[in-house]
Amino acid sequence: MIDYVTAGESHGPQLTGILTGVPAGLELDINAINAGLAARQGGVGRGNRQQIEHDEVIVTGGLRHGITLGSPIALTIQNRDHAHWHDIMDPVSPATADNTLRRVTRPRPGHADLVGGMKYGHRDLRNVLERSSARETAMRVAIGQICKQLLAQLGINLVGYVQQIGTVKVLAAATATVATLTQAIEQNDLRLPGNTKVDEIHELITATKKAGDTLGGVVRVVAENVPAGLGSYTNWQTKLDGQLAAAVMGVNAIKGVEIGDGFDAAAHYGSQVMDEIDWHADTGWSRLTNHLGGFEGGMTNGMPIIVKAAMKPIPTLYKPLQSVDIQTKEVKKASVERSDTTAIVPASIVVESVVAIELVRAITATFDGSNLARLQAMLTEYRTELRDY
Repeated sequence: MIDYVTAGESHGPQLTGILTGVPAGLELDINAINAGLAARQGGVGRGNRQQIEHDEVIVTGGLRHGITLGSPIALTIQNRDHAHWHDIMDPVSPATADNTLRRVTRPRPGHADLVGGMKYGHRDLRNVLERSSARETAMRVAIGQICKQLLAQLGINLVGYVQQIGTVKVLAAATATVATLTQAIEQNDLRLPGNTKVDEIHELITATKKAGDTLGGVVRVVAENVPAGLGSYTNWQTKLDGQLAAAVMGVNAIKGVEIGDGFDAAAHYGSQVMDEIDWHADTGWSRLTNHLGGFEGGMTNGMPIIVKAAMKPIPTLYKPLQSVDIQTKEVKKASVERSDTTAIVPASIVVESVVAIELVRAITATFDGSNLARLQAMLTEYRTELRDY
């Protein structure tokens, strides 16, 4: 089963990732990984740091001549902005009066600053915010893009897109597929499934920036051709929808996760929510609708997986809120770090990536993931078994 760990600080020298359990024999497209990293940096509402960073992944292990070896894959992403923070964020040089000039003692409401300082005993809250920064998600995107490539080799495709920014919603057609959604979101700079409200949202973002405020939103991920039976009903820890929800909630600023109709289902009768079962000799089992988002009993049921995530507005405000200095205990305005007006566009890439990671985790936990060809053969045989059940 695949697993991963990331390391690195927002203004440190680099981000590092170790990904284990990827099958041998997968040809990696590094350009596609970098395209995902570039998409994470795009979208209206981003801050000035995106003009400095031009993220590119460097593979230093687990790959030979572009083909995975089955051994751990080691990844790095250089932080170009580290050049401006070298002394302050040097990993090994001792602290001095000069290199602690950017000390943070006024925690930002809604951020990890205060609680992280209390938990780990830091008196300079930069030690918290550097790791809790969403900069870390660049590495999760790189890892997720590798998983996305593996899923494509198994006939599974997915896409993440923006469904809402602030109060403005742009819903996709009920018949939209991963292919049509992918095509639609490439037609605007907000990863929206339609262009009807692009100008309205641009104006909203501009007005919010002028006000020194920030915006949240909702992202949606659709994954198609996922086989039934991933996950298990036998223990709560083995339910795949729960694992997906945990992974998505683990993305910075995400405050709510829905599977399928989610909270809307609570307002309807059971007869309107349960997906009726159908069967055809040529295709096997299916559902007439997909209100439950591809899950029953914590297991995939063969329908498209639908995951939605609500992102809160970014906590760093250019018109800061009240805080209290941890040294003097005086009421002060919160610290201000460089920030975005909204990061909902990159959030759609990050959530897409963590969903891809969890799907690969489930597949490699169910089948032998040592070798790609063997994994493909096993999954093909399993799909036939399901169809003929």
